[in-house]
Amino acid sequence: MRTSNQGKHTERTQADFRDKTYSMTRAIRYTFLLLSVLVLPAQAAVLPEDRTDVLYHRYDGGGVTIDGPSVLVRKDIANKVSVWGNYYLDMVTSASPDVLTQGSPYTEERTETSAGIDYLHSRTTMSLGYTQSSESDYEAETVAFGISQDFFGDLSTISLGYSQGNDTVMRNGSPDFAEPAHHQRFSISWTQILTKNWIIAANAETVLDEGFLNNAYRSVRYLQPNGNVGFQPERYPTTRSSDAFAIRSMYYLPYRASIRFEARTFNDSWDIQANNFEFRYIHPYRDRFIFEGKIRNYSQTQASFYSDLFPYFDAQNFLASDKEMSEFTNLTIGLGVSYELKNTWMPFFERTTVNFFWDNMSFDYANYSYKVVGEGQTAPALGEEPLYSFNANVIRFFLSAWY
Repeated sequence: MRTSNQGKHTERTQADFRDKTYSMTRAIRYTFLLLSVLVLPAQAAVLPEDRTDVLYHRYDGGGVTIDGPSVLVRKDIANKVSVWGNYYLDMVTSASPDVLTQGSPYTEERTETSAGIDYLHSRTTMSLGYTQSSESDYEAETVAFGISQDFFGDLSTISLGYSQGNDTVMRNGSPDFAEPAHHQRFSISWTQILTKNWIIAANAETVLDEGFLNNAYRSVRYLQPNGNVGFQPERYPTTRSSDAFAIRSMYYLPYRASIRFEARTFNDSWDIQANNFEFRYIHPYRDRFIFEGKIRNYSQTQASFYSDLFPYFDAQNFLASDKEMSEFTNLTIGLGVSYELKNTWMPFFERTTVNFFWDNMSFDYANYSYKVVGEGQTAPALGEEPLYSFNANVIRFFLSAWY
């Protein structure tokens, strides 16, 4: 746990940690889902298979290292109900540019536990899940409900989802500081089997956020009358709404391989607009290997109240200098491999796979500057610092067992 003095020095890094861990969590859950899709043919509504996944994940880039384990267990009951539980741990060490310019590196830990249940009745599947996340200065609880229905001879599936999150934002060193943040997420998706080899899906999602939405530590820079730099706390709107639309398609090739394409667009009430395009190729080799390659391009515009350097104190009603609120692009190239172990190696499981995925991510910021000055170097003029860019590597190594 950081002391209050350390918390002041790391005021610009907490949101980065939360953004990265959220992205990693989504990537890990998607990895598990993708593997399930690859090994199952298209069929009528069924419950997920009984399985256990034990995973190690690691993110390293931009002076930040995040790693930890995750365990997911799922069990079927009477072919009507499937229950699952997940434990996820993040351990972070940060020496990002913001830390280097304002203080010393720090460590943080986040634990997340989730549990859920799926109920199958005829062609309808209903799901209920609960997630609790905890770190030294942030507590989060989320309840999610979903329902999906197959029809048109099981060639079409419509799914509806809703989740509600209630968070408490705290500040280390300030025991009386505790601000609420509430989140609601609505989603609808349509999945269509067009041919025996081609599946396409369309998804729409709306998110409503309300409460304390900025970071409790972060400050923005402004230009003082004497030409020096000053700092004041970030100040975000207390509401935010966003809409996202996506089209995903997977086509199975004659030689058991498949290609996958995704296009996604996003916009919100803070004037951020983003686009994401991803292409994947999955290729089985012999009977036990599955190889995967992907390329993903992401770009976004800045929030209306973002600036790397404000012209004076209280320059506007809302103030942000978080690089995630700036204009930037991200290119990700990824490789993965899965190997199915021979039954003689683990005969007590029906099937076991060993999986390894690696992503290389490059970030280029259009209006967020690199403010670290090396030893013996001359500091650039205020507002003329070079633009920031960095590379990061993400690995996910896990064992999956079906029973």
